[in-house]
Amino acid sequence: MEMKTLVSCVGFLLLFVWLSPSQALYFHIGETEKKCFIEEIPDETMVIGRYRTQLWDKQAGSFLPSTPGLGMHVEIKDPETKVILSRQYGSDGRFTFTSHTPGEHQICLHSNSTKMALFAGGKLRVHLDIQVGEHTNNYPEIAAKDKLTELQLRVRQLLDQVEQIQKEQNYQRYREERFRMTSESTNQRVLWWSIAQTVILIITGIWQMKHLKSFFEAKKLV
Repeated sequence: MEMKTLVSCVGFLLLFVWLSPSQALYFHIGETEKKCFIEEIPDETMVIGRYRTQLWDKQAGSFLPSTPGLGMHVEIKDPETKVILSRQYGSDGRFTFTSHTPGEHQICLHSNSTKMALFAGGKLRVHLDIQVGEHTNNYPEIAAKDKLTELQLRVRQLLDQVEQIQKEQNYQRYREERFRMTSESTNQRVLWWSIAQTVILIITGIWQMKHLKSFFEAKKLV
């Protein structure tokens, strides 16, 4: 019984992690180096990204907060590689965009500042937090602005979650449709290739038979 309960809890935890649209991570980049990430986003979905940077200090032997003058450039492309956001920010920043096409969006960050050269190795650590859908809403602020009770605020949260789930379901149907179209196209090409191979074999066989017949006639064997 305890084993079943443990398996159920682990399964629920994995499902929660899989459905969670918020992603927090950090990575290291060098001077003018670019890092890009792929985020699958449904259409008409708001995305908020927050980042903060730290520079490597050789004397301290650790990463310290960056200077305010350090610049970070953020560029975002939609699934059709169209640039929907390209802007220069500071050492700490926040960027926002709304997807209008479902699919893989490319989020790229890089520093175009030479101030990193003042530090040993020019190492830069970037902490990035990406929030998608209803997780972008600041519900305490919404409650204070609209004067919502705790129950009304909870209902608002549930409605936003249901809307986001619907968008995710529509996106999954969109992916399934594209996968089906790709599979059908691949199967059709394989079929035509098989037919072409068969025709080539038949033509080659006929040519070989005619060639052998001509050879036998020339040798007066037939």
